[in-house]
Amino acid sequence: MSTVWSRLVFQIQTMTALDVLIAVVDVVLIAYIIYRIILLIRGTRAIHLVQGLLIFLVATVVSGWFNLSAINWLLEQAQLSLLVAIPIVFQPELRRALEHVGRGRLFGPGIAVLERHDLERLLKDMGRALKTMSRSKVGALIVLERETGLEDLAETGIRIDGHVSSEFLVNIFIPNTPLHDGAVIIRGNRVVAAACFLPLTEAEVDPKMGGRHRAALGITEQTDAVALIVSEENGAISLARGGKLIRNLDDETVQEMLGELLIVSDKGSILSHLSPSGGGDGE
Repeated sequence: MSTVWSRLVFQIQTMTALDVLIAVVDVVLIAYIIYRIILLIRGTRAIHLVQGLLIFLVATVVSGWFNLSAINWLLEQAQLSLLVAIPIVFQPELRRALEHVGRGRLFGPGIAVLERHDLERLLKDMGRALKTMSRSKVGALIVLERETGLEDLAETGIRIDGHVSSEFLVNIFIPNTPLHDGAVIIRGNRVVAAACFLPLTEAEVDPKMGGRHRAALGITEQTDAVALIVSEENGAISLARGGKLIRNLDDETVQEMLGELLIVSDKGSILSHLSPSGGGDGE
């Protein structure tokens, strides 16, 4: 260790001012690229996998320090498998990153946030839309993106990028229209995409539940998103969160629950922690 440190000190002492400047620029560029990559995966479900990989690498180093030869050997052998597994596991994120590079958007803005007054307007529009669709028994599935990005799921539908309004949401789900079948994904106060395909829950549920309810449970099991469902059969409004379903709600109750779930921070951000606990019949 002392030898390495001595070499490092010697190299620093022999560097010219130009070499120092180049080294600083090099480090700053690498740090910025890593920062943008972190922002990119922060908007996806891959962030949890990255955290797992970091824990795995730390465990490998620690096992070497404490001479845990058996564990260290197993972890080192597993690293070879990771070289093959990582491109497969991160395929959606890698594809998304390459697409952003091709579009010149790798260094674009990160996750959208909402100011307090925009959130209040969003809740009112959501409440009016749900009330209208419930009365008319128009089936609907609306997913509100939070800290876990849903970009990969948005790519399965039709891109919209339109401002959220009650009239807009109702019009999307009118039966026999091109976008009514599937889910609407909302990021901030923008409709990102419609007619999106969501993963269905693998848990045992009431056989009477339709595809919208199963999809709502599936997406909230895998992410921290909040899903709203309007039944096409009886117009009942349901809310899914954390893999749990709360049924037979009215529009005012939904607005109150969303106001609690989408907690507004001091800076007015819609992004905050979603507590999976709380009331509800859960099915």
